[in-house]
Amino acid sequence: MSINCPEIFDKVYVFDLNIHKDNRGILFENYRSDKKLTEIKFCQENIAISKFGVLRGLHFQKEPYAQSKLITVIKGEIQDVIVDLRKNSKTFGDTCSIILSEKEGKQLFIPKGFAHGFLTLSEQSIVQYKVDNYYSPNNQSAIAYDDKELDIKWKLGSKDIILSQNDIQNNSFANTTYFK
Repeated sequence: MSINCPEIFDKVYVFDLNIHKDNRGILFENYRSDKKLTEIKFCQENIAISKFGVLRGLHFQKEPYAQSKLITVIKGEIQDVIVDLRKNSKTFGDTCSIILSEKEGKQLFIPKGFAHGFLTLSEQSIVQYKVDNYYSPNNQSAIAYDDKELDIKWKLGSKDIILSQNDIQNNSFANTTYFK
């Protein structure tokens, strides 16, 4: 089930993409600087290509290298999950899950202060995300996808989930560095 993340978290947005389809294929505006995110200055764009069952996350960068992200699924379907790490937020520690797909045509904007991860539900996914701060390997952190305290309801069971060597060793939520 897809939950409306903006209703739970302030400054999290879901955008509808205006997709134009015809016999040649599809065309859509993936980003416009004059729409809602005018204060965000994206500086890097990443592409993740994943096969079925790959779970990437729950990642975040520590301050001062924290990143806002604009997530678009170019191909396939994912379960996208965010965790509020803003210690002074009324939603601190809350999670939200949303299904994003090429067919649905939606984007997710996640502000700084959240951990983020996604699980590929289709044979393959291509996920594009813009960020407003450069990647800093020394400031990368992550939370275990199966953290008992967070109790995230992933769409696949643990036997079907594929993790990187780094993600196998992710911290528990209780041992995570939080944002102010």
